[in-house]
Formats: sequence, C-alpha cells, structure tokens
Amino acid sequence: MYKNLKYLFLSSFVFIACSEDVKEEVIAEEPLSKGSADFTKYVALGNSLTAGFSDNALFKAGQVNAYPNLMAEKFAEVGGGAFTTPFTNDNVGGLLAGGIQIQGPRLVFSNGAPVPLNIAVPGSVPTTEIAIPLTGPFNNMGIPGAKSYHLIAPNYGNIAGLATGQANPYFVRFRSSPTTTVLADALSQNPTFFSLWIGNNDVLGYATSGGTGVNQLGNTNPATYAANDISDPTMFNTVYNQIIDALASNDRKGVVANIPSVTSAAFFRTVPFNPVPLDAATSSALNAGLIGPLDQILTALGQPDRLKPLDAATNNPLLIVDEGLTNLGSQIQAIAASSGNPQLVALAPFLGAVYGQARHATKDDLVLLTTRTVIGQPAGSPVPSLNAFGVSYPLQDQHVLVPTEIELINTATTAFNNTIESAAQLKGLAFVDINSIMRELSTNGIRFDNYHMSATFGQGGVFSWDGIHITARANAYIANQFLEAIERTYGAKFSKFKPQDKPITYPSFLPN
Repeated sequence: MYKNLKYLFLSSFVFIACSEDVKEEVIAEEPLSKGSADFTKYVALGNSLTAGFSDNALFKAGQVNAYPNLMAEKFAEVGGGAFTTPFTNDNVGGLLAGGIQIQGPRLVFSNGAPVPLNIAVPGSVPTTEIAIPLTGPFNNMGIPGAKSYHLIAPNYGNIAGLATGQANPYFVRFRSSPTTTVLADALSQNPTFFSLWIGNNDVLGYATSGGTGVNQLGNTNPATYAANDISDPTMFNTVYNQIIDALASNDRKGVVANIPSVTSAAFFRTVPFNPVPLDAATSSALNAGLIGPLDQILTALGQPDRLKPLDAATNNPLLIVDEGLTNLGSQIQAIAASSGNPQLVALAPFLGAVYGQARHATKDDLVLLTTRTVIGQPAGSPVPSLNAFGVSYPLQDQHVLVPTEIELINTATTAFNNTIESAAQLKGLAFVDINSIMRELSTNGIRFDNYHMSATFGQGGVFSWDGIHITARANAYIANQFLEAIERTYGAKFSKFKPQDKPITYPSFLPN
C-alpha cells in the first residue's frame, strides 16, 4: 500500500592598449588589519553550532571546521593568539560516561538514507569519555544543547546532575570545576575579544519535538522548564543582557548573532505534507471504510474541511492529529454508535478515541524529518485495517508541526532576536543577521563565486545529515559573515574563506 519515503571569483583587470603592448593594471588588495579590535585572546560562547556539532554528533572533523575555529585562523593573520578546542577523541562521534554510551555516533549516508556510523561501518564505537575532565582552559566554549540560561547556571558541568538534566555532558568534559558556569570559565581567561551565538535551543527543542513542549510565556523561572519548552522572552532578555554585560565589560569588543527561524531548517522542509502513494483498490477501501463515513459525521458537526477523499495517486496528504482543533471525539462516537450501520457501530469507540482532532495535512504543516521512517508503519491500532501511520491512523503530536505551533515558534524567535539586536546596538558590538541569511538560503539560496548553496537536504550544502546542524561548507560561509560584521564595526580587514573548498559531507571512513 505504501512505499517508505526516501529520500570565480575572476580576477579583475583593466587592459590599456599602448602601441603593440597590452599592459595589465592589477587592483591592489587592501592590507589585512585588526582595526580597533584585539584578537590576542578570542573566546567563543554558544551551543552546538559554535562547538562544530554536525551529523547529529560532535567529532573531531566537525570541530576543526567549526566557524569559531575558522575565524581564529583569520584572526591569527592580524595578530590573533592561539585558539584551543576541547577536541573529542575520534571521528566516530558520541560520548561515554563511565564506559557507558550516552550519545551515539555520527550519521553517514548509506543505502539511500542517513544512518548511524555503526550501522554503515560495524564496530564504530564512541571513545570520548566525559568522566575524566580535560585540563583547560579552552577558547571554544560552545556547548551542544545549551540554552541561554545554561551559560550562567552553576553545576552545569557537574556529572552528578546528568540524570536529572541539570548538567550537560559536553560541559562536564571540559569545565574547570563541577560548580562553575560556562560564562565564568570564559571570563576567567580574560578574553580580549568574544563571539556569542546563543538562543537557538530556547525554541529548537519545542520545534524538533513536534511541539510536545510548553510555551513558557509568562514564566520567568527557567528552573521549572522542561527540555522541549519555549523559553519566556522576558527571562531570555534578562539572561542575555546579563551575559552581554559581563562579556562586554571594560569596553571589550565582540560579535553576536541572532537566531534563524528554526523551521527554515531542512529538518522541517524535506518531508512533504502529501507523500502518500495509493493504488485504486486501497484508496477506494479507505474512502469507503474510513474517510467517507468520518467526513459525513464531521460535516454534520460543522467541520466539512478536515478530510478529503483519497485518490489513486502518489501525492495524497498525510492524516495527522492537530491539537489546535476542537476535539469532537465524543460527538463522533455518539453519531457512529447511533448510525444503524453495523460497521460504524462496532468502530464507534475507536473512531471517537482516535479521530477527534484528525485532519489531512496541508502545505502549512511541517512534517519532521524523523517522521519519514514512521509514515505507513504500524501504529499499534486495535483495528488491523486502520493501522498505518499517516494513512489510516493519524500521525501524532510529535510527528508534525501544525500552524498554531509554528506561530508560537516564530513569535518567540522574533522576541529573542529583538533582544539580541538591541543588546548589540547598546554595546556597540558587531552584529550578524543570521535570520536573514537563513531566510534567503531557504527560499532562493545564495550564490557565491560559481557555487549555489541552498537549504535542500543532502544536496544544498547547508545542512548536515541531521537536518539541523550545518556542514563544513556552511560553517565557512558563516565564518565569513562574522568576519564581515567585524570589519564593518571595528575597521578590520581579513582574508576570507572559499566555502566551496570545504566539504558538504564527511565520508564513512574518516581517520581519527
């Protein structure tokens, strides 16, 4: 019934004719300069994007190509100092805690889909142990999974807090002490320049969970938040400005970036809302046994647009649950039970329990990348003929973002970005509008030199195999954007990267 979803720069010359000679005038390059900034001690704060997380894991090659590491290369050309990174032990990815695996290997492309490395290359196991912390300090303070308030949270690097979610395994591995904060470890290095890109995770967990978390609007106590909740904008404003005040003290210079609309990532833009292929027999059976009778009931209840007839085609829409809809389960059950139709009478309790908030998806819904492996699979239904996720049994909250959830995400993102830009303006910091860059990438893409980079999953060059984190090529492009912002604000001049020289994927066999 259903097939699983798979998935010049040209030098400029002026030519002048002079008798029989052709003279070449070369436009001189502007000399490199640090401007008014001091890059002697550069410290980068942020989350997984800062750390170099890619392909759903942190591993050496990704860390080498992280945008702060690349920026530090260019800073070194104008007098910048050494830049240290808490490198993992291998290119497998994943973490161990006391010898027990707590994070899995990186994703690679194998047999037509992204899979964990240990599936493609049996025997690939993580070797990075967090129970024995590294000796720092480290310039790259990017912590995968960190939200804004985690940067000032004591004990965020205390291994005893892992079980309760109060600590982060990546910070456990390189914190200076169990009780310190990320911000304190950064400031203890007396940095002369900083970068800060934080805030994505204050909304990302809600999005990648399909909106299963809570919008904490009005709750300014982050200690009460769960991992998939949206942070309160007032709390974010307070915490972000506290971080900026500390980093920018004593007229310290730096660069900050806002956050992209997370729903523009390939994770939300790859699986279409209508990927269901049905033959004539299957579509007719579903229309007669489920869609048609349900549609008649819903129409009688004043909801005629929730469902549509299925066709013998490849682009039927997914059947989903929309928590924003009025739950008509009890009415559906009552009408079916009194219909006089033996089949509907028998199904009445099931129909009421399962389809009260069901509808067919539209282009305004965003299907999660991880849902691709669920579509058409058994849903655990007690009715064997109505047991295919997204086809005869609705996909659940964790599988799809519906418009009401997307609106919450966008509203929070706008509020966070207003805080970030205002803080940058108040302190005179360089500012990178990542949100606009990602919007352009997700619509028309961006062309540089002879290369066109887009947000298309697996091919566009921006997103790694997890659909959220960026590739080495995109890191080089982002590094250039940071460098250009620093040039505009502090009068510096840097050489730039050619992003197309960086890979968009890593091979399965990658030396450690």
